Amino acid sequence: MVFLKRCSYFLASSAIIASGIMQSLAFDISRSDNLAVYWGQNSYGATHGGDQGGWQKSLSSYCQDDVINTIPLAFLHVFFSTGGLPEINFSNTCSSETGVFPGTNLANCQSMAADIKACQSKGKIITLSLGGATGAATFSSDAQAETFADTVWNLFLGGSSSTRPFGDAVLDGVDLDIEGGSSTGYPAFVKRLRSHANGSGKRYYITAAPQCPFPDAFFGPVLNAVGFDAVYVQFYNNYCSNANPGSWNFGTWDDWAKNTSPNKNVKIYIGAPASAPAAGSGYVDAATLGNLAKQARSQYSSFGGVMLWDASQAYGNGRFDVAIKNAMGGGSGVQPTGSPTSSPTTTPVQTTPTSGNCAGIATWDKSTAYAGGSKVIYNGRLWTSKWWTQNGTWLFVS
Repeated sequence: MVFLKRCSYFLASSAIIASGIMQSLAFDISRSDNLAVYWGQNSYGATHGGDQGGWQKSLSSYCQDDVINTIPLAFLHVFFSTGGLPEINFSNTCSSETGVFPGTNLANCQSMAADIKACQSKGKIITLSLGGATGAATFSSDAQAETFADTVWNLFLGGSSSTRPFGDAVLDGVDLDIEGGSSTGYPAFVKRLRSHANGSGKRYYITAAPQCPFPDAFFGPVLNAVGFDAVYVQFYNNYCSNANPGSWNFGTWDDWAKNTSPNKNVKIYIGAPASAPAAGSGYVDAATLGNLAKQARSQYSSFGGVMLWDASQAYGNGRFDVAIKNAMGGGSGVQPTGSPTSSPTTTPVQTTPTSGNCAGIATWDKSTAYAGGSKVIYNGRLWTSKWWTQNGTWLFVS
């Protein structure tokens, strides 16, 4: 099949376009514009009790566009509860109050399985965050930590159990938001999870969310002992917050990533509240946070993106997540560039467009941020965005 250059003569079939979209949907940890947004605690509802319309929505509600890349589910907050199993709590969506497995205090959240799969089908990774500010998340020994890693693997990841809270939905990894206790057992926990993941045929991610003071009082030794894929540093509720430029210490974390971390490819995220009520201190507006992200992106090779607490607050604050994603995209767009892709795996079907303007497909506009898979006309040719982009990569279609 020969691609004709002018769109008025040829329109690529939906099959080839879909092929490009599927390639673009895969999560890429190596990027420097990823956005991780926590979900589960209905933070907006906690600070705006009377505004139920703004309370946390279903998980899939936050997966309808390409803005968010990673969603940690918050939280698995008790490691060892009734029946030896953990406890999970997702506020107004699912908790022990909405139903548990017999003989345990483990919430049965199998109603969330479809949402998890829907988000994953759109290229997002869904992880489980352990701990939290009030979590009972401690180990007495390495042996206990390894046993718990087995439990997490079987309940939420690639293992099997009769008490899987999300049914047949398989999460993409775990996040460790450990804000108290000690580091005992955590290196063993991470290593055991990695051993399960190796050879499983699926990529699993392990992240951490330390406080910005370096080293983290509780989790510092763990970060030095085992490799993490990404670290969501909480630059709020501390002197080194995003709101205090003189003490903001992203450079220190970048140095740790390059010189101390066992994984020299670890990505460091700027953690931030998505609205003023979302944290005790450290909130900055979207313009300020966006500038910090652009500064870090240009200056530090370890920069991986931004983490926000949380989804409900971001949506309640005028889609704060969109503003930050736009800022990481560079602000001003650039023209689509590149050359025709290699032969598609699916044979394209030649069709005749209903009009000379590619059947109503809009002309590319440099001021517009496009979702992954968006189609535009540029110089008479059809292009599709490889991922969320304002100045990113476009795939030539015809």
